[in-house]
Amino acid sequence: MSVVTTLQPGAGPIVGWVSDEDIQARIKGLIEQEHDLRRRLGAGEITSEVEHSELARLEVELDQCWDLLRQRRARREFGQDPDDAAVRDPGTVENYRG
Repeated sequence: MSVVTTLQPGAGPIVGWVSDEDIQARIKGLIEQEHDLRRRLGAGEITSEVEHSELARLEVELDQCWDLLRQRRARREFGQDPDDAAVRDPGTVENYRG
């Protein structure tokens, strides 16, 4: 498990150990939040500005989760300790070139 300072459902970050399964569960939760935002926008419960700002936040956190999961898998594949993987800052994960 990796020490993480993000990936907390709800209001704030956590500090502690997470497994691949924890990260995958967080990804699933973030995707559900995206779907809920779109539903709420369609129902007129929120404005498009609120939806946009929340989607932007969710996308960054999703990118961080996927990046952490990829780091863990790569470390494992090459015989390194996956627990040494760490959440990278938004500027790093948002500026990847594919």
